[in-house]
Amino acid sequence: MAFLIFFTIVMAIYLLVNYYIYIRGLQAIPAGSVLRPWFKWGFWVLVSFYVAGRFLEKIHISLASDILVWAGSFWLAAMLYFFLIVLVVDLFRMVNYFIPYYPSFVTASIEKTRLAVLGASILIVTATVVGGFINARFPRVNRLEVSIDKPGGRHNSIHAVVMSDIHLGTMVGNGFFSRIVGKVNALSPDIILLPGDILDEDLELVLRRDIGRTLKQLHAPLGVYAIMGNHEHIGGAANAYEYLSTHGMTILRDSVVKVDDSFFIVGREDRDMPRFSGRERVSLEQLMEGVDAQHPVILLDHQPYYLEKAAALGVDLQLSGHTHHGQLWPLNHITRAIYAISRGYGRIGNMHVYVSNGIGTWGPPVRIGNRPEILSLRIHFRHDGPSS
Repeated sequence: MAFLIFFTIVMAIYLLVNYYIYIRGLQAIPAGSVLRPWFKWGFWVLVSFYVAGRFLEKIHISLASDILVWAGSFWLAAMLYFFLIVLVVDLFRMVNYFIPYYPSFVTASIEKTRLAVLGASILIVTATVVGGFINARFPRVNRLEVSIDKPGGRHNSIHAVVMSDIHLGTMVGNGFFSRIVGKVNALSPDIILLPGDILDEDLELVLRRDIGRTLKQLHAPLGVYAIMGNHEHIGGAANAYEYLSTHGMTILRDSVVKVDDSFFIVGREDRDMPRFSGRERVSLEQLMEGVDAQHPVILLDHQPYYLEKAAALGVDLQLSGHTHHGQLWPLNHITRAIYAISRGYGRIGNMHVYVSNGIGTWGPPVRIGNRPEILSLRIHFRHDGPSS
């Protein structure tokens, strides 16, 4: 029932936004133009692609479902920017209605002006989406050093590579991900940390493409540690856990591990787990009972909530993802309003926090206003004696 209510609300918003764009687009095309019937049919066919592709994936994954999802995903990004353009144009029109200020060359031929605005809008949106797609395919390596005032056992410092929100599936396959794995391994990390959303819901897509063989290529002497995000839970946490565990990584599910007898990694289940399993995740207080806080403590928690609580409980470094920093401008303003730290580095008391933009994308394979990233993180510990 909860899913049906959520799906109904999302579809209603999706259809209303598209109807608004459709009506304004149709008004811009002169009556009797040969473009009108093409626009009427073509627009709604394009609108249906994403939903149709997702439903088809549930029945049978094929080239047809891939094409529909890819085309529909690009439309999701285009829809946002068409909506913003139409909204701005309507605001100008409203102001002009009360305080006429349009120059004569605009009012002399309204039909030509409308058609010109439509053409310019298509060019602007196309350029924006294409540019955002190119941006999304070329992640950068961000470098950061932090110091934790606790002894690191056998290590004065460690080099961790962090990447979140890969979203392996239809949009992120072996081709793109192989390049990412190559970049990560080239950094020669001591340890690799993945703070959730490794998979993009449907495990069947990952199985079909055998993306697990690429996952197995990730290598670090101290291991590859990961948690599951909301998308693993949406697609089925048990199957996701089994698949990821058998492909070269240690998945922490509300559990704690001491690495090389030197520092602790605490891995939490995702905050949205109760929505999909009906079970609450273990509290951070309970998890910290299994930690000796005299040693460095690294927390992997997919969604960057409750940072003050983690800091108060003695966590030294929290690594999160989930936000994508909005992924598409201006949605970053929404994530900034929701999260104390929407992206990048911050500090809460004595605790270091890093919220990654992520590597992959959800929905549109497009990023506007932010770059996908791999974090090269050097963590320094207090030196109390012989160590490596």
